[in-house]
Amino acid sequence: MAKIVAIIPARSGSKGVVDKNIKFLGGYPLIAWSILAAKKSKLIDRVLVSTDSDMYAEIAKSFGAEVPFLRPKNISRDKSGDIEFVLHALEWLNNNSIEPELFIHIRPTTPFRDPEVIDIAIEKFNNSSNYSSLRSVHEMSETAYKCFEINRDSRLVPICDRKLKNFDSNIPRQSLPITYAANGYIDVLSVPNIKRTGSIHGENILPFITNVSYEVDTVEDFDYLEFHLKKKKYIFDLLFE
Repeated sequence: MAKIVAIIPARSGSKGVVDKNIKFLGGYPLIAWSILAAKKSKLIDRVLVSTDSDMYAEIAKSFGAEVPFLRPKNISRDKSGDIEFVLHALEWLNNNSIEPELFIHIRPTTPFRDPEVIDIAIEKFNNSSNYSSLRSVHEMSETAYKCFEINRDSRLVPICDRKLKNFDSNIPRQSLPITYAANGYIDVLSVPNIKRTGSIHGENILPFITNVSYEVDTVEDFDYLEFHLKKKKYIFDLLFE
């Protein structure tokens, strides 16, 4: 019985990089990196790809993923939220008498993953209590307390001004809290929580700290990751050899 199901979203409408999810990285479609990492996990029972494209579906199947349905176009738009494809996949599974306990959300745009780290994250969540999800993060090189935004008056203002009036953004970095960026390495989602709240992560998120994890959104990002492959050949060998 499939208690732990990986779900890999791969819509076809990327505008920044056309067909980003199947663009080649290291000689393989980007989506293949996530599929193989999930399949080599010792704890994941099934690997599903949620896509709106027949072509993407065939590519995903060729690397061993299941694509038992196509995602409707109306939930595959630029502004479609993750909850939409998650609920769609859950409905299909439930309609086919499959009741998973966990969804393992694996984003194709974070390709460098060690399957052992995936399993460590799943075990950490399973061995914890009172959490609605687990989310991978890495330490930011610069604390978010030093970030700025441009307001309606075209003035540069510290983001922290919203909550901390008269915040001094020139405080030494070492005096400010460490902040973390979500990196898409892995999210562990509680299906009962999703059903109960209609929220993917819920309010009680267990942090899972990883090394800096590179995401791909632009053509330049692909070039950067190709460069990093020389340093991360062990990941390539884990997945493709």
